[in-house]
Amino acid sequence: MSVFTLTKEHLDVLEEKKLKSNLKLIEKIIRNDDFYSMDQKDMQYFLRVADVLYRYGKAIISDKEYDDKEIWYKENHPESHLYDVVQSDLRESGKTVKLPKKMLSTDKAYSKKEIEKWLDRILNTALNLNIDRDEIIIRVTPKLDGYAAYDDGSTLYTRGDGVNGQDITRAFKRGLKVTKSGKRGLGAGEIVINKKYFDKNLSEYFENSRNIQAAIIAEKNVDDKVKKAINDGACVFYPFSLIDNWTGHYKELLNDFDNIIEKIWNAVDYDVDGVILEAVDSQIKDNLGSTRKFHRWQIAFKRNDEAAEVEVVSVTPQTSRTGRVTPVAELVPTRISGATISRATVHHYKMVKSTGVGPGALLQVVRSGLVIPKIEKVIKPVEPQIPEYCPSCQSHLIWESDHLVCPNKSDCPAQTENTLVHFFKTLGNNDGFGPKNIEKLANLGVKHIHQVYDLKSHQFAMYGFGEKTSKNLYDQLQASQNIEIEDWRFLSAFGVSRLGGGNCEKLLQHYSLDNLFGASVEDIEKLDGFAKVSAEAIVEGLANIREEFFKVYNLGFNLSITPKLSEQQDSSSPIAGAIIVFTGTMLQGKRGDMEKHAKSLGAKVAKSVTGKTTYLVAGTKVGENKINGAKENGVKVLSEQEYLDLIAQ
Repeated sequence: MSVFTLTKEHLDVLEEKKLKSNLKLIEKIIRNDDFYSMDQKDMQYFLRVADVLYRYGKAIISDKEYDDKEIWYKENHPESHLYDVVQSDLRESGKTVKLPKKMLSTDKAYSKKEIEKWLDRILNTALNLNIDRDEIIIRVTPKLDGYAAYDDGSTLYTRGDGVNGQDITRAFKRGLKVTKSGKRGLGAGEIVINKKYFDKNLSEYFENSRNIQAAIIAEKNVDDKVKKAINDGACVFYPFSLIDNWTGHYKELLNDFDNIIEKIWNAVDYDVDGVILEAVDSQIKDNLGSTRKFHRWQIAFKRNDEAAEVEVVSVTPQTSRTGRVTPVAELVPTRISGATISRATVHHYKMVKSTGVGPGALLQVVRSGLVIPKIEKVIKPVEPQIPEYCPSCQSHLIWESDHLVCPNKSDCPAQTENTLVHFFKTLGNNDGFGPKNIEKLANLGVKHIHQVYDLKSHQFAMYGFGEKTSKNLYDQLQASQNIEIEDWRFLSAFGVSRLGGGNCEKLLQHYSLDNLFGASVEDIEKLDGFAKVSAEAIVEGLANIREEFFKVYNLGFNLSITPKLSEQQDSSSPIAGAIIVFTGTMLQGKRGDMEKHAKSLGAKVAKSVTGKTTYLVAGTKVGENKINGAKENGVKVLSEQEYLDLIAQ
């Protein structure tokens, strides 16, 4: 096991950003890669810490490792707005101002295959726009590893959260110049320092060039050595529009990919952590647009360094709190990048099965600096060992996409606490039963939902809660049974695999809660939107929760019934087929009631705005950024009254 301890520099940054709440967790993840078995809140905390330390030049994991974890998190917690959590505050202190133009992050790829997939999207878009493939030109530029900023000619802004940054024009007043004798006002770019200059004059005083970049824009006095670097022209603002580039036909790029990437990677004497590829055609750019975080017409290509061949001793299954069984490869202890590596997480059992990871397999493991070990490829595969039963409760495991999952949500020790948290969070009508109180009850033997509802006020006191808190908890349990909630939400709260809110609502358009448990795989597979694999997972999951479900259901919750398809109105309404997001406070009715009514008129109701959203219905107390963001995505914004007028047509 490798040893890792946060340094004083790390701690100083986390102290400034008020992120020192769980340092043992951070060190544990770096040592053992336990990220994938953590609960959602701890994952968010780790990603935020890793992001902040990276911004301050104190990275604890590599870009690739961060991206892998971020992607895994978003795939497994799609309801969580990770971008808001991670970038919930601007990294710099002081007053923020709106950027003249959004500065989005860049999506990333780590293989030519991923680049080819991105190019396929570009080609498909061109086809839809009747643009000849022979006209598709790609521009490739170095991805500078500097301090992102935007220069509008009068003000220099930090990137901030991509929408709001800070005024750091003081950097130009200190003598900072635009590279290549360029003029001010060339838009987005990076503050960078010449690598040779840094190595020769500053490396013994500063840990890395990122520390210099941050020092250039500091509000307080600038270090004399940094001032000299600015005066010597070693520190510059490098606008992306002036950067060295390769521009050519996409086929030429694919045919000579390695040489082009290598040439551009080394085109400038500044720190580079990849190359940027982007479509040139303005029609393609406009059509592809952007996600909330990335431009779809642009991608960054990166690569890993420092690898070793390592033999696998065994593969250990570990059940997470979400029920997914994560394979952990126990390795022959091997020294990489100054640390001894003895284990690495394999993403999922589909990877174990398809690549042959097992005892005796030979792996190529990558580790750059203080990075969690990552399996790059399997050099010598073996016959894998796939577990049939959950290591926590011995239940039969099921396949869910690439993952092995324990469907026993009620009695699996590894899952019971998470099941309780998920239930009350999904109901959304009970503030008292958050993770901390659930953890306290679970540690004292309360493992099931029905057991929580069986508790009386005096029993909460026996579990260590105060008299007033005990009464409040009991009262909230009664209220959660009496407040009306949708039957699909109630079903979704039990956390069955493949049964999120959307699928629950689809099923309950055909079945009542009482008879759904009698549906067969064949019955569900016949329904629109349910493949065989999903149907099998749902039927097995329902069988596992059946006993617990009816114990809770029979307590008498106030459920509103999902209309059956035969009862729903036809598609003649003005909003039939539209995707609608309601936001803000409504004056003429509850937002939940408006959402239900919209569904009955044939609309689909979403919780967040995307490029596919048809209408954003805005009540009062809605931020201007949200409205502007919707408009930029081409979404029509309606006031509450405009919406009511629309559906009255």
